Amino acid sequence: MAGKPLRYISVGKVKTPFWKDAAAHYLTRINRWRPLEYTEVRDGDAALPPDQRNALEGRRIIEALAPQDVALVLDERGQRLTSPDLAALLQQLDQHARGRACFIIGGAWGLDDCVRQKAFKMIRLSDMTLPHELARVVLLEQIYRAECILRKVPYHH
Repeated sequence: MAGKPLRYISVGKVKTPFWKDAAAHYLTRINRWRPLEYTEVRDGDAALPPDQRNALEGRRIIEALAPQDVALVLDERGQRLTSPDLAALLQQLDQHARGRACFIIGGAWGLDDCVRQKAFKMIRLSDMTLPHELARVVLLEQIYRAECILRKVPYHH
């Protein structure tokens, strides 16, 4: 049971070696079942005020979106999902000709409203604030967990 390809767009590069290793670990696991493409857009200039930096990063994210991308925006204001809920959402997107699920993760200062407005759905990973490098790893682990749930692989408890 192969799922449709997935994508995620994030701001900036993962620089910390252990986060890079963790992300690569889950990417490898996910790619056994479905392709996952990722795009890193350049951070805004650190000298800019946060709102201008977010606006610049937001434009870069919007420019990176493809017409077939169904934007699933990770945001602190988003809906809380359980792991089975995420699995059900991916299954729903697979079964309907809606396009490719595209998770979007902002940078250190969050997301601009222009990105939120493009959202098919806004999702929160946690009620707590996470560093964006950790958020990527948590997202990838949850996508892997969702794939295990859909395939009845004994990973999710």
